[in-house]
Amino acid sequence: MKHLNIKILGLLSFILFFTSCEYDGIDPITPVEPGEDAASPVVTINSPVEGATINVLEEVSSININFEVVDDIEVAEIQVMVDGNMIARMDEFLDYRIVKDQVTFDNVTNGEHTVTVSATDLDGNTTTKTVNFSKEPPYTPKFPELGEALYMPFDGAYIDLMTLTEADVVGEPGFTGESYLGSAAYKGASESYLELPFTGLGTSFTATFWYKVSGDPNRAGILVAGDDADDRFQGFRLFREGSATEQTLKLNVGTGNGESWNNGGVLNVEEGDWVHVAFTVTETESVLYFNGVPVNTGTLAAPIDWSGVEDLTIGHGGETFSYWNHLYDSSAIDELRFFDQALSGEEIQNLINASAETLYMAFDGDYKDLASNREVTVVGDPGFAGEAVEGSNAYEGAEGAYLTVPSAGLTSESFSATMWYNLNADPNRAGIIVIGPEDTENAGYPDTQNKRTSGFRFFRENGAEGHQRFKLNVGTGEGETWVDGGAAADVPNDAGWVHLAFTISPSSAIVYINGEVAKESEIPGIDWTGTSIVSIMSGAPRFTAWGHLSDRSLLDELKFYNKALSQEEIQAMMQ
Repeated sequence: MKHLNIKILGLLSFILFFTSCEYDGIDPITPVEPGEDAASPVVTINSPVEGATINVLEEVSSININFEVVDDIEVAEIQVMVDGNMIARMDEFLDYRIVKDQVTFDNVTNGEHTVTVSATDLDGNTTTKTVNFSKEPPYTPKFPELGEALYMPFDGAYIDLMTLTEADVVGEPGFTGESYLGSAAYKGASESYLELPFTGLGTSFTATFWYKVSGDPNRAGILVAGDDADDRFQGFRLFREGSATEQTLKLNVGTGNGESWNNGGVLNVEEGDWVHVAFTVTETESVLYFNGVPVNTGTLAAPIDWSGVEDLTIGHGGETFSYWNHLYDSSAIDELRFFDQALSGEEIQNLINASAETLYMAFDGDYKDLASNREVTVVGDPGFAGEAVEGSNAYEGAEGAYLTVPSAGLTSESFSATMWYNLNADPNRAGIIVIGPEDTENAGYPDTQNKRTSGFRFFRENGAEGHQRFKLNVGTGEGETWVDGGAAADVPNDAGWVHLAFTISPSSAIVYINGEVAKESEIPGIDWTGTSIVSIMSGAPRFTAWGHLSDRSLLDELKFYNKALSQEEIQAMMQ
């Protein structure tokens, strides 16, 4: 017991010692009056950012509103509004000086919108911040002046982007590993096809698509819109029949009490080429076109009759036209469009020309791809020039800044790029357009990426004194080809706006400056192995080892094509 008492006394003495030390040598924690509320709350909207765009298939979507409010004393209330309507109000907070929160709004429709966050502190000081964003449909009609009524690109989905209507799938059709435009195309399969709600388009209309014909089976339905009768007096039927080497495309149009035949033209199966197919129907005739050239005309005794038509069958004769064994079509179909008027031959040719354009960036205050709404990633802080060759603005580069887009759908055996360019020679070398593979041997070392056996690299570097020289490098699989025109590819540093273009075909690569050939080199064709992104106005992240980084120059009217443009076509674009 004696020893226990001694231990207790010692413990009490130890506690008293430290208590004494706390009051003698260390200031205790004491309440502090908050003082005068000297500042208004600081409001930051982290998401959406100013100018953000939502591109989704749904007509109505949601958005997450992420914000932060900081006050020197205490936040009393926060209100979150969309388009002036309050969607959330908060007045209780875990941390009353720093509030980080997120609100979801589930009713975002197509069009322009505003998000407003308003914060009030205990003294009544209020701060309001607003950002603008928009929701756009996944497809903006490319040919509204022609009465575009249906568009199915078949880029991994069976959907009409004009009406956001998804087709019913019968059997197991698929998608090709290649396409004429975009990332995929429809690929028919045995006893497989699509059915899309379709009740007609009036007495004059046009259908167009890209087609890679198959001879197996030897007859098939391609596009059919009929009623449920055994006759062919309503709607239309586009079909093929022939052999393994040749197929004839024919059109039948129902006129109510009768039918009209258009015996069409022949496609060579063995060539394996994409062919642009179009047909027009008016009150008096039908015309079938291959690659913009009319191949046959049929006469209509009366206008087309749409009575009882409810569906468009794609890739099969369907329930209304299978009695002559025009069943499934194993051919590839891409870029299917309908128009509510009969197009002229010139208009159809213009469609073909427009179909070759795979990317278009006008830079009129945004970084959108106007050709296909392709996703664009912004790296760093590029800007806009306040001037342009066409439109209202142009891209202006900045240190460490560039754009990337997915390269899927852009990598065909023939390729062209055109652009207007206003040179800033500081830095004295830069990447302009690059589609290259990751240098896996240097994975993790972004400054040493330099694999050049696939894709291409279009860039500039010092030329003659006071000039920059433009060069193209093309990866050919086993090696590379340089398109270096020497002094002929030099542009003065103070040249202002110049037109740049380059083309790649299976046999040659050419660099053009202001429509004139700066250099042409023979190539065995381009290889795209391992490429997945396009870098715009920088060599980063796939072409950095030689210092071809961000370009501070101005860029306008950037376009890609899935063909090798002729010199005449390039010069026509400059006018």
